[in-house]
Amino acid sequence: MAEAIRMPLLSDTMKEGVIAAWHKKVGDTVKSDDVLAEVETDKATMEVTPYVEGTLLYIGVEKGQAAKVNDIIAIIGKPGEDYSALLKESGAQEQKASTPQETQPAQEQPAAQQQPAPAQPGAQQQAQPVQAQSAASQQQPAQQQSQKEQPTAGAASPQATPKPGDATVIRMPLLSDTMTEGKIVSWLKKVGDQVKSDDVLAEVETDKATMEIVPYVDGTLLHIGVEAGQSAKVNDIIAIVGKEGTDITPYLQDAGSTQPAAAAPQPGTTTGSAAAPAPATDESAGAQQQQSLAGEGERVKASPLARRIAAEKGIDIHQVKGSGDNGRIVKRDIDEYKPAAQQQAASKTAGGTSFPAAQPAVPGQEGYKDIPLSQMRKIIAQRLSESKFSAPHFYLRMTVTMDNAIEARKHINEVSPVKISFNDLIIKAAAMTLRRHPEVNSSWMGDFVRQNQHIHVGTAVAVDEGLIVPVIKFADQKSLSQIATEAGTLIEKARNKKLQPPEFTGNTFTISNLGMMDIDEFTAIINPPDSCILAVGKIAPTPVVEDGAVVVRQLLKLTLSCDHRVVDGAVGARFLQTLKAHLENPVTMLV
Repeated sequence: MAEAIRMPLLSDTMKEGVIAAWHKKVGDTVKSDDVLAEVETDKATMEVTPYVEGTLLYIGVEKGQAAKVNDIIAIIGKPGEDYSALLKESGAQEQKASTPQETQPAQEQPAAQQQPAPAQPGAQQQAQPVQAQSAASQQQPAQQQSQKEQPTAGAASPQATPKPGDATVIRMPLLSDTMTEGKIVSWLKKVGDQVKSDDVLAEVETDKATMEIVPYVDGTLLHIGVEAGQSAKVNDIIAIVGKEGTDITPYLQDAGSTQPAAAAPQPGTTTGSAAAPAPATDESAGAQQQQSLAGEGERVKASPLARRIAAEKGIDIHQVKGSGDNGRIVKRDIDEYKPAAQQQAASKTAGGTSFPAAQPAVPGQEGYKDIPLSQMRKIIAQRLSESKFSAPHFYLRMTVTMDNAIEARKHINEVSPVKISFNDLIIKAAAMTLRRHPEVNSSWMGDFVRQNQHIHVGTAVAVDEGLIVPVIKFADQKSLSQIATEAGTLIEKARNKKLQPPEFTGNTFTISNLGMMDIDEFTAIINPPDSCILAVGKIAPTPVVEDGAVVVRQLLKLTLSCDHRVVDGAVGARFLQTLKAHLENPVTMLV
C-alpha cells in the first residue's frame, strides 16, 4: 500500500515549508532511514525521513517551492502502484509535480486507506515539538496569540502579550495513530538551563515506545509544564523555550494552559493497616543512589531511562555492565541486573528451574499496591477490549506434527548465516499460507471488508509495560534468514522501546507464541485491524497411534482466533490445513 509523505509541522509558527533539496528522484528505491529531502522552515533547515521502504512514486513539490503543513510532498510504494486515490483524498492534484507522470484513474478507495499523518515524517527525527494534526497549534500561532487580550490577576498591559520570537511553546507531540497522551519519563534539562536546537529536552513514554523530545530552537528553558512521571494530552504545553527573562504568562494564557500543579501523590505506594517500611526503603535507596551518582568522579555511560530505573530500584549503576553501543547501559541491562549474592541465592527446583524471588510479607497485615497504568497498558486495555467486545470471535484448533520441521531446521541452521527459530518458520509458513488464502489477510472496515494484497506479519512481543507487535513487512517475499534477522532486530528494539511507528504498524496478520514459556495451547484476542491471530503453543513429544502402533511424535498445537464478520469457519479451516501442510513438509514453502 502506497504511503503519503506529508509536510511536517516543525515549529509552532510554521505554516509552510520550502523544499531546499530532494535527495531522491522518482523511481529510486527508498529505505526507511534515508534522507528523502531537506525542508527549510522559519526556524531551520530540517531533513525529512520517510520511515517507510519502497519506491519513490511521486514528488508533489519541486525544489525551491513551498508546501503548506500536512500537504502531500511525496508518495512511496511498490513500483507501478496506483496512488491516485491518495491524491484525490487530499486534493493534492492541484500541486505541481516534479515529473511528467500523470495520475492514472483508479477506483474510488475509502478515505480510511489514507495513513494518519503522525506515521509520516511529522513524527520523524526523534520527536517533533508540534504535530501537523494539532488544530490548536495551527489556529493559534504566536502571531495570533499576540492579538488576543488575556485576563491577568492585575490590570492587563500591552507588555504582557507575547511577542513573536521571544519564546517558543513546546507541545506534546502525536507519535502514533493510537496515542492520546504521553508520559514524561524524565527531563534532561531544568528551568534556567541553556537549550540548543538539537538537545534532547525530555523523554516521553507513549503507548508504543519511549521517544526523545528535541526543541529545534535555541534559548533558555523558561517553563516546564508537566513534571516527570506525569502525563499530558497530545498538544498540551509541556515546556517553553525562549529569551531569558521573557514573561511566559501570556503564552500559557493564550494556550489555555495552567501553571504546573504541585506534585500529587502518585499511585505505587503500599497501603495497609499500618505504615509499611518498604516505601521508605525505596525512597532512601533512591536518595542514596542520587548521592552516589553525584559524588562519583567517573561518568557512567547510561541512558536517562536506565538511570531513573536504577535509582528507583536502588541499584548501583556503576555495578551494571552495559550492552549498548560502546558499553552504554540501557533499560534492559537494569531489568536483567542481579547482584552476585542474589544470583547465588536464587531458588531452584529439583529440575533446576529458577523461581522469581518471593515478595516479603508482613505477618497479620493486609495491604495492597496501586500500580499506575503506563501508556502502553492503557492502549492495550482500550484496543483489546474493543476487539473482544465488538468482533465476534470464534476459535479453530489444529495439531501439527513437527518432526520434519525439526529436522529441516537443523539442516537449515547448518548453512544459514543466522539462527532460524521455530517462530521464524511459523512466520514464513503463515505468510505463504496467507498468499493462498487472501480472505484471511483482510480487515473489517465498518461498511466494507478490505482484502490486503500485501502481507505484513506482526509478532507479539512481551515487554515490561505490556505487549507490542513489531511487524515484518512483505514476509511472504523474504527468505527464512531475512525473516530471522529482521525479527531479531525488531524484538530487540521492542524490548528497549526503540521501535519507530512504521515498525509496529501496518500488520495484516498476527502471531502470538508462548511455546517458549512451556504453554501447551491458548487462545489469543484478535489484534485490530487484523481479522485473525494465530496462537502458538509448545512442541511436545506425544504418543500417537499410526498404523496400529504407538509412536512418539513432536506435536504442536495451534489455535486460530477469527473475526466472524470477515472469516467464516470453512475459510479459517482451509487456512489451517494449508498452514499444517507447510509446517509438516517445509519443502513446500520453497515451491
